[in-house]
Amino acid sequence: MTSATYSSVAHTHDLAPDRPDHRAFDGFRWTDENAETATAHIAKYPAGRQASAVMPLLDLAQRQIGAQTDTQGWLPIPVIEYVANQLEMPYMRVYEVATFYTMYNLAPVGKFHVQLCGTTPCMLRGSDDVMRILNEKGIHKGKTTPDGLFTLTEVECMGNCANAPMLQINDDNYEDLDAESTARVIDALAAGEQPKPGSQIGRRSSEPVGGVTSLHEFAA
Repeated sequence: MTSATYSSVAHTHDLAPDRPDHRAFDGFRWTDENAETATAHIAKYPAGRQASAVMPLLDLAQRQIGAQTDTQGWLPIPVIEYVANQLEMPYMRVYEVATFYTMYNLAPVGKFHVQLCGTTPCMLRGSDDVMRILNEKGIHKGKTTPDGLFTLTEVECMGNCANAPMLQINDDNYEDLDAESTARVIDALAAGEQPKPGSQIGRRSSEPVGGVTSLHEFAA
């Protein structure tokens, strides 16, 4: 299965289990490496408390699906069932976790899951311009591009208010964006390149725009 399979509309938290792809990956099993990682996560907790490992195991499973499909990964029903069985938890308890946290994708996504913060600080700093550029490049909210590369989700605050507006793309944050830098990041990813994450105007951490004004040396 390739990322091109995921060219249809795909909302990452489509809760209704009535799509054929929700039953994908029946017979899911850990890779040898991930089986060791899962065991290590479970071993962090006392005997009988293995349910505490549910979040890292769901993340691990999503990443394994991502590696198999050349996408950012998602959690179809058989995969959630597999995690539930390993942790000796009712399926619904694991499903509750998967549906509560937006870090888990419940429908197929593209190779790059683009999450745009549209909360007030980002909006005041230009997130509408970021959305406009994404739309101009054929990337639309709640959908995956026909080439399977990009899925766009608008999310609530991701904690980067001082560096707004920002995008989270897979595991990387791109901050201090404007229309031009947004286009540059997207074009680089589409070309198979890795744009530098973090501030796109050269800020370190959340220092003032234009440079520091008091503490001029950063601690190592």
